[in-house]
Amino acid sequence: MFTNRPAFNNRSTEALTDEFSMIAETATRVEGPSADVYYIRDSVQRKLLAETEGEVELSHIPQMRQMIETFFNQVLADENLLYTRSDRAQLLDWVLADILGYGPLEPLLMDDTITEVMVNGPGKVYIERRGLIEKTDITFENEDHLRRVIDRIVSPLGRRVDESSPMVDARLPNGFRVNVTIPPLAIDGPSITIRKFAQSPYTVQDLIANGTLTSHLAAFLKACIEARINMVISGGTGTGKTTLLNVVTAFIPSQERIVTIEDTAELKIKQEHVVRLEYRPPNVEGKGEVTIRRLLINALRMRPDRIIVGEARGGEALDMLQAMNTGHDGSLTTIHSNSPRDTLRRIETMVLMAGMELPLHAIREQIASAIELVVHLDRMRDGTRKVVKVSEVQGMEGKSVVMQDLFLYKQTGMQSGRVIGSLNSTGLRPKFVDKFAENNIELPEEVFSSPDSSMS
Repeated sequence: MFTNRPAFNNRSTEALTDEFSMIAETATRVEGPSADVYYIRDSVQRKLLAETEGEVELSHIPQMRQMIETFFNQVLADENLLYTRSDRAQLLDWVLADILGYGPLEPLLMDDTITEVMVNGPGKVYIERRGLIEKTDITFENEDHLRRVIDRIVSPLGRRVDESSPMVDARLPNGFRVNVTIPPLAIDGPSITIRKFAQSPYTVQDLIANGTLTSHLAAFLKACIEARINMVISGGTGTGKTTLLNVVTAFIPSQERIVTIEDTAELKIKQEHVVRLEYRPPNVEGKGEVTIRRLLINALRMRPDRIIVGEARGGEALDMLQAMNTGHDGSLTTIHSNSPRDTLRRIETMVLMAGMELPLHAIREQIASAIELVVHLDRMRDGTRKVVKVSEVQGMEGKSVVMQDLFLYKQTGMQSGRVIGSLNSTGLRPKFVDKFAENNIELPEEVFSSPDSSMS
């Protein structure tokens, strides 16, 4: 039946999927409902509720695990179910995960190669691995089973999801970001989307090895951070904006005071002097909301050297521009957009969302004087994330904001399903290059040399 393999959290998703299907096959081969793993789980749960008189305290995990293991052995003995030692251990792990953990999602959350888990109702579970989406064989017993797992996710976070509040954004204790949407908004059943983050944050060397950026661009970005250049990191969903933001914040000098403002806390700043602020949603009465904009205004009174906004998506863009223009140089944020030029257009729109009746020309002047650099990422066809364009904001010319590209990624083809191309300098130097000299920052000449100029 089963082979003797290590515990659940040390194995791949494929191995776990095989084992779950083998458990189900075993249940169908043995006569009687007692062979069904769900029957075993339900029997253990009934004994647990009877013992605790319905007051199951999931915060006492060690005691709960011990009780579940005792009841599990009793159920197998009462039903005369015989398993090998390794089979019993694996089946016990499954029952523990379903009662105390996140059920069928537990192995997916344990697998470090998976970056996103997407549940489209009880019968469809997808994952993202190495940038590509694939369907798994993992399913929930029924919609009630899925709803129980959802409650287990949101309840410890002080949140609730029901028909009156059918959408929830939250952060798991391990830092994973979770979105839950249930009927009537989700037509085909409850939906869960979990964005996983590496427990050990990526370093600049990791991004260079992955091909996200080059050593020359890494040196340039390091110089920009040290010279306090105001930078926006842009890109589509899942392109690696937050990852790159995490990496470049490591270049901030340790003596500076950093204030981070996020919708859902994802940044892992390595410096010690960091104040982390997080958006607070409204309570069940619709009161108590603290918006990103209010947090940003409050941060200006906290004596920050740097302000980092995890993502600007509304009226807070105006306050971000004002902060960049009033002595908080070196501030950073990310924005959803399709290109560096589109990034500036989106900022214009977001400033208008602040409700201020500002003329478009005045908004563009604010943008041109505040933002100095836009770093744009894209997710390629093979699932890899790459910096595809680095553009400098040079200022205003007439009624338009002038930009120039400093680095460009050029794709030359596909080979064995992988994108082939290179990221190179355009040969142009930014206008703010004088700030490097003022801060005693030296960059090698080859950082700004293009392949064409070197060939000539």
